[in-house]
Amino acid sequence: MAPDQRNTSKPAFAHARAQTRGQGRKPARQRGDALPPGEGWIWGRHAVLAALANPRRTPLSLHVTRNSVKDLDEAMRARIEAKIEDPADISARLPDTAVHQGFALKAKALDAEPVQGVLDPTHGLLVVLDQITDPHNVGAIFRSAAAFGARAIIMQDRKSPPIFGTVCKSAVGCAEKVGHVEVTNIADTLKSFRDEGRFVIGLAGEADMALAAAVQTGADTMGRTTGLVLVLGSEDKGLRPRVADHCDVLARIPMGPKAESLNVSNAAAVALYEASRHDPRINPA
Repeated sequence: MAPDQRNTSKPAFAHARAQTRGQGRKPARQRGDALPPGEGWIWGRHAVLAALANPRRTPLSLHVTRNSVKDLDEAMRARIEAKIEDPADISARLPDTAVHQGFALKAKALDAEPVQGVLDPTHGLLVVLDQITDPHNVGAIFRSAAAFGARAIIMQDRKSPPIFGTVCKSAVGCAEKVGHVEVTNIADTLKSFRDEGRFVIGLAGEADMALAAAVQTGADTMGRTTGLVLVLGSEDKGLRPRVADHCDVLARIPMGPKAESLNVSNAAAVALYEASRHDPRINPA
């Protein structure tokens, strides 16, 4: 197995160049009081409204502008009292990179689901993130997972960004609509999925098999793909060797010669779409 299973992300030299460009810049200034573990800020209209509509999310403090308060429905107003503030006062509570659109919510973290709840192949398509740490990418993957009917996203408990802030903003509310599971060891988790009869596809640009063929190989006897597991590697190095070894197959997204690779969130969207074409819940016969 090749040590670099990058399939999904920018070439390594592009990643290094991006890091170099960032050198010398001051880090984003964190404003407001530090929050205790298990709490965080969510900002942006879609993200905050989705969090307030999610009964699994516990709101702690809601801050909106005078123009934004009208977007709160009766049920949201009943959950928590909104504090009407000037935009600058809301900004002062958040990281200086936050674009809040007049909405900021302090809330408790979402509880992760147990892995036992998604083992069975009939429970639906799963997406596994192998050390994907960029919150913009994670949020975009949540959005694609919601669009194409994924059951849950599997994340490593020590290597994943919290489901607050940039993740929620990039997910445009979809982080509240797709479950997530936190595991200690990705490779061991893939083995558990395979033992239960799931078919695990790892995306790797070096693979011989095309994604469409891998999806068809993993479909059940009725042609359904609800038991598939799609595994995506980190933005710079792709799948780790041991994770790749625990996949049933490695597959590539066929591309023309003008681009060497896709950003990991774009690759996830392509893979989820391909799998959804054979999912009767998304495309009924």
